[in-house]
Order: sequence, then C-alpha cells, then structure tokens
Amino acid sequence: MTAGGPEQPLIPQPPSTVTALRQAVAQIAPAALPAFTRELDQAADQARQGSDPAPLRRFTTQWAAYVQIQRQPRIAVRLRELEDLTESADAAQVRRAAAYAYACAAVARVER
Repeated sequence: MTAGGPEQPLIPQPPSTVTALRQAVAQIAPAALPAFTRELDQAADQARQGSDPAPLRRFTTQWAAYVQIQRQPRIAVRLRELEDLTESADAAQVRRAAAYAYACAAVARVER
C-alpha cells in the first residue's frame, strides 16, 4: 500500500475506468479483486444481453465509490464499524450511523 499522511488518502482518486479502478483496487484492497472481477463479468454480460451500457456505468460508479472510501483508511474503518453496528443496533444507533455515512459522502463529494 502507498503510505499517505495521517489524514491523507493512500492514493489519488483514479478516473472511473475499469482499468484505473482495477489498478486502484489491486493497490489499496487486493482482497477485493475477485469481487471486482466477478462483478465486472456480470455487468459486461448484462450489458451485452440488453445492448445497454447501463450495467457497466453502474459497475464503474459503484467501484469508484468503493475506491473513494477505501483510499481513506479512517473513513473505511468507520464505515466498517457502522456496517457492523447496523447488524446489531437499535433504531437510534442506525439513524446516527446513517447520518455519519451521509456526512462522509458529502465530504467525499466536496473533495472531488
């Protein structure tokens, strides 16, 4: 992994292309590469069957967001904590978790 500063992203946000996203995932979250490949294959199959590029756009949008989060370790850790919390939490905790996730997403949009 590339070392960023204490609050710096590990890598710059790559372009939303399959090749750039694959390289980023390999660098910051190599364990996710099998899922990346599997989901890319599924999106490509769906796009071919329907003669529609929407599944591939959805794929690149989803993985661009994944990279945006994973390249920022503090946010990635907090997201995993919130995901775990939602599995065993009461409604108030889930609302707080959702509010935090929304705030993180807003920050990520501003950083672009």
